[in-house]
Amino acid sequence: MDKELNDTKDFLQNISDYIHVFVKQNSPDSGVLFFQILIKFLFFIGLIYLVDFLIRLLINTVFKLFFDKEKYPVLKSVYAAKITNSISHLLALLVGSFAVESFFYRHPKSYDFLERMIGLLLVIVVAKMLMRGLTATRNYFVIKKDYYKIIALNAVSQTLKIFGMFIASVVAISVLFGISGSAIVGSLGAITAVLVLVFRDTILGFVTGIHVATSKNLKVGDWIGIPKYNLEGTIVDLNLLTTKIQNFDKTMSTIPTYDFLTTEIKNIQVMSESNTRRIKRSIIFNINSFKFLNLEDVDRLSKFNLIKDYIIDKKNQIIEERSKIENSDLVINGRQLTNIGVFREYAHNYLKNSEHIDQEGTLMVRQLENTPHGMPLEIYCFTNDSEWEKFEVIMADIFDHLLVASKEFDLEIMQFNKM
Repeated sequence: MDKELNDTKDFLQNISDYIHVFVKQNSPDSGVLFFQILIKFLFFIGLIYLVDFLIRLLINTVFKLFFDKEKYPVLKSVYAAKITNSISHLLALLVGSFAVESFFYRHPKSYDFLERMIGLLLVIVVAKMLMRGLTATRNYFVIKKDYYKIIALNAVSQTLKIFGMFIASVVAISVLFGISGSAIVGSLGAITAVLVLVFRDTILGFVTGIHVATSKNLKVGDWIGIPKYNLEGTIVDLNLLTTKIQNFDKTMSTIPTYDFLTTEIKNIQVMSESNTRRIKRSIIFNINSFKFLNLEDVDRLSKFNLIKDYIIDKKNQIIEERSKIENSDLVINGRQLTNIGVFREYAHNYLKNSEHIDQEGTLMVRQLENTPHGMPLEIYCFTNDSEWEKFEVIMADIFDHLLVASKEFDLEIMQFNKM
């Protein structure tokens, strides 16, 4: 192996010597050195580009054979991130580092300069290759559709890129000027506090990214609501410093990512994924319209199919109980049916028989605390379709029916006039 390397060096030196002699014989004396260095430099750069092209062509050809992302997701991710190009650049620069001495051994100053330039380029290529490695990792999770890990990687990768650029800059300065890396880092001690202040949002964003990834409560594409900013929309980008949310009016809002640590976030996407959406709305009745039902009212309401069995059952129970009590002729004595109670049962049965209501979810028709405006009767249930437009139609149909049906029970709905 050593023999082959020495033979290569000798071959490159022979080329350099040939260029040296050729230029000396065919150039004016005043420009011999300049043209010698120039032509050797162009030949040297051409050699690096040729090696880079051949290696890149070979590697990319091999990778294209395994381009199927389903069978080879790792190779597909590496290829898409262009790590293969970085590998070819790295190998070409190593060849250049090996060849520079043979080409410029007659020109020590040019050799020292090019050696430092190659060292600097090696630092840049290696740093870029590592960053592309982070991109390849992200590509892999995109192929696997693991969106929570993508969020974590976004936070981690951007943090690593920032600190990686800092480290690469220190190494590059060290290589370029021959200064000790420890001396460079030591000189930064005086501005540590400033750096911490500058990277405050970055550090908070990193912590938030880890929190979001581990808790798995948010990802790009989720429909969220943020009461603090009066926002409701879809996350279109979630990175280290900012989060972009597309509102339903097609406007775009941007908030600091670290706000997710301290701000209430409603993830409505869970509702969408379960294909259910909650109805929680009240009808406010005038308490003065509440009354006991007499036999005539009971007979009339027993013709309503949704509460027919309920009315007959309750009527028989009440007749049996009232036959055993004193002063049964007074309505106040013993149990009685009320119009609001029967309507509550009617509304409950109406929801139970609706094809648009999720029967496995919570389903209630309940009285809320009385207010100065009346008594709220709340409908609490879930639709079996979370699409916004269909949800609004379903909810409107339910309340259209109940608002009109309440008149059959002699109930008065409160209305408020604006002053």
